[in-house]
Amino acid sequence: MKFKVPDEIANIVGKLQKAGYRAYLVGGCVRDILLNREPKDWDIATDAKPEEIQKIFPESVYENAFGTVAVKTQSANRETQIVEVTTFRLEGKYTDKRHPDEIKFAKTIEEDLSRRDFTINAVAAAINDKIIDPYGGQKDLGARVIRAVGNPEERFGEDALRMIRAIRCACQLNFTIEPKTFQAIQKNAGWLQAIAKERIRDELVKIIMSDKAADGIELLKEAGLLKYIISELEKGVGVTQNRHHIYTVYEHNLLSLKFAAQKKYNLEVRLAALLHDIAKSEVKIGEGPDSTFYNHDFVGAKFAVRILDRLRFSREIVDKIALLIRNHMFVYDVGVVTEAAIRRLLKRVGPENIQNLIDLRITDRLGSGVPKAQPYRLRHFQYLVEKVQYDATSVKMLKINGNDIMKILEIPPGPKIGAILDVLLAEAIEEPEKNEEKYLRNRVKELNALDLSEIRKLAKQRIEEKKEEEDLEMKGKYWVK
Repeated sequence: MKFKVPDEIANIVGKLQKAGYRAYLVGGCVRDILLNREPKDWDIATDAKPEEIQKIFPESVYENAFGTVAVKTQSANRETQIVEVTTFRLEGKYTDKRHPDEIKFAKTIEEDLSRRDFTINAVAAAINDKIIDPYGGQKDLGARVIRAVGNPEERFGEDALRMIRAIRCACQLNFTIEPKTFQAIQKNAGWLQAIAKERIRDELVKIIMSDKAADGIELLKEAGLLKYIISELEKGVGVTQNRHHIYTVYEHNLLSLKFAAQKKYNLEVRLAALLHDIAKSEVKIGEGPDSTFYNHDFVGAKFAVRILDRLRFSREIVDKIALLIRNHMFVYDVGVVTEAAIRRLLKRVGPENIQNLIDLRITDRLGSGVPKAQPYRLRHFQYLVEKVQYDATSVKMLKINGNDIMKILEIPPGPKIGAILDVLLAEAIEEPEKNEEKYLRNRVKELNALDLSEIRKLAKQRIEEKKEEEDLEMKGKYWVK
């Protein structure tokens, strides 16, 4: 079989061979070559010891106990700027289901391949086109099957994360999992509890970002793994909804994720689609077509924070997904939603998040069984968003600022400044023509005549009145009390 490798990779292999060592391409890059896919990573295995590798490649780093040397190249391509070169190795028992108790260097590539997870990843290739495939990886690639190398329980006992990795590979490659391998996952799913949350998160993200994201979540459930990752999702299994949904809560969450993946939405929207109705099983009142789920958006946002924190997602991602879930029930009916309401929504979620919020709503509709993802009223909503995008939705967009107020009133910095700005913004959101410097200066003088408590009360009253109007509209529309 003829295949082409980057010059940087061929150069590393060539130097190792010139020095008298054996060197092979291994793992995912070989798998991708055999699938006619462009490899994203290049890994090399050799019988040279780490210190011998470093002698050949002075521009390298060795900072681990696994025999892997990071060789630096002069490549302009990020994917080949650092190439991992690893000494053939064997591994001892995995008492903690995470790390080998000991690592021994092996003599042959066949020994090295015996420790790998799946047959499709246990294939090596020499630059001279020789393929080394002791476990039938090429046959499984042809059959589109994920199969553990040797005894699947032994492989998963070595590293329990491999159970999720099997599902991730199935999703990314659109493969099936061989029955004995899947049965071993089901039998030993509890081993996942020994794995660091960060490692679980990284595999989950790869599943979520695959084209088969929803299938991946269902596979996790069938394998018994989901309860150790996002147990809250399983509480929606069998929970029926009202007349606005034809699917159960669990089915709806998965379908929303499915459509988010089909539309190539980003990670935040996909995670929000999966979790947006996570609290419905907790807040449900009644049964049948008139059942209600009052506050499921707010409770769901809290659930999402708890789940994502548990999985060690970054604070930025956690906050953004919570924001999307908390606001996903926004009203967009023509004749009901006003420009002022759009400005209030922009104030709550930020202009930078509004498209993600719309994308989430689209996946929510599709996941409900509604055939038309973007009806006229949603297109009209997007038109209004664009129309008011330059209106004031934050104090930074007012034609007056805190320094101006201090000069006008000849007062030092203090809480009164912020309270006045809150009132000015609340009024500008309702009537954008009031965001005019002359009017704002006169209004500042009027508000200064009030006590600080009165100014705060005025701002709070205006905001809460409008929020209550929006809540009543949403409750009537979505059959909630």
